[in-house]
Amino acid sequence: MHAEFLFLKQVNVARGDAVVLHEIDLRIAVGEHVAILGPNGCGKSTLIKTITCECYPIASPETKVRLLGRERWDISQLRKHLGVVEANLPGERTGVTRGIDAVVAGFFSASTLWPNLHVTPEMRGKAHVALERMQARHLESKLVGEMSAGEQRRVMIARALVHEPGMLLLDEPSNALDIAAQRELREALRSVAQQGTGIMMVTHHLADILPEAERVIMMREGRIVADGSKGQLIDAKKLGELFGTDVHVTERDGYYHWY
Repeated sequence: MHAEFLFLKQVNVARGDAVVLHEIDLRIAVGEHVAILGPNGCGKSTLIKTITCECYPIASPETKVRLLGRERWDISQLRKHLGVVEANLPGERTGVTRGIDAVVAGFFSASTLWPNLHVTPEMRGKAHVALERMQARHLESKLVGEMSAGEQRRVMIARALVHEPGMLLLDEPSNALDIAAQRELREALRSVAQQGTGIMMVTHHLADILPEAERVIMMREGRIVADGSKGQLIDAKKLGELFGTDVHVTERDGYYHWY
């Protein structure tokens, strides 16, 4: 039995005046590979932000939120257990940082290596390993701002992996990537999954779902509408209902595609 990563019960989350997550009940184990699938605006990203404590549930007696067995966390401590990669590519300061330094900065949750940060040889060693895991050692000396979108995404995932988290959370990982970069990223993520790191990925691209992801959670209009195996849920009828359009589904080499 795997340890518990996430337990949510009757979670409702508001952003501004609108409630965007409704009555979310969810359990995920450490090391599990899960894809959260749904159309844009369905609440997937807000769910990730709730897990990382950027958004907080509306208080009620029925609501329970537990991460790694605990209901309360110092956020700086929680970040040591989670690797989080947001949909947006790196910001201004990261762009003028070398790849290796951008990864090392992950130890400090910083955008770049500021002069006051004390970097140890062990940190640099782990940064080399994280880049290796993402098949990106060749990007160590390259400025992030001079990298392609696919290269930047791999460096940002290496940054999230640098402190060896038990779970990697990915928000729309293939956004802004061309077809070749998508393929390279997915193969690198497969290697990460096979090495034992749990992956929780939110996406609206069917092809993002790794062959290693045994579980799919479907979201629509801020609610979980289905939770089961790929065999149960990756189905033309169910996907058509989820996205509101007719689709045809094919499978090749463990990946699913639609048209």
